[in-house]
Amino acid sequence: MPAALGRLLRGLALCLVVVAGFVPAEPKLDRMQQLARERYGNAAEETVADWRRMMAQAQEADEVERLSRVNTFFNRRIAFEDDIVVWKQPDYWATPLETMGRAAGDCEDFAIAKYMSLRLLGIPAEKLRLIYVRARIGGPQSTISQAHMVVGYFATPGGEPLVLDNLIGDVRPAARRTDLVPVFSFNSEGLWVGGAATSSADPTARLSRWRDVLERMRNEGLQ
Repeated sequence: MPAALGRLLRGLALCLVVVAGFVPAEPKLDRMQQLARERYGNAAEETVADWRRMMAQAQEADEVERLSRVNTFFNRRIAFEDDIVVWKQPDYWATPLETMGRAAGDCEDFAIAKYMSLRLLGIPAEKLRLIYVRARIGGPQSTISQAHMVVGYFATPGGEPLVLDNLIGDVRPAARRTDLVPVFSFNSEGLWVGGAATSSADPTARLSRWRDVLERMRNEGLQ
């Protein structure tokens, strides 16, 4: 085959693949790492680099192992701190870059970083939800609770989720988290109130902070 004809055929094949939608949009993780250095310094850049290495290694693991690796990474690398201390705001939902950049965040920041990492690792949205709960504090007999957010992984629709939480080091089935009472849950596709089986709303329409953090993530290189 003449070289010119070969180049033409390869070009046509590439065009067909792009048009058919088979070339996925890759997150611009190099941009994330560059922004980490520019905004927060060398330590933040190294944290993002370590996160990328963890993610690359986790690609070969099964889904449950991916949950564990992501949960462990953020629980070990990020310190819990209230938004008013980290961001000088009473309620701020940080992007994964912002959370790793400050090396601190509250429960929503942990949950968002874990959720997005698992999505990047190929776990579909229908298996993942960010879950707002009331968390009992002070032991089994306590009547004190506080608002909290975790990530739930549903291996099957309607099944018992596994819970990723910054309060506990390991990933546990929901049945072992009797200290958590679900209020509502959401992901990139829907919003569920209580134990409802069907979504009741568009999460980006109902949750302005979710809409805002999704836009900031896109600007930072996450699709």
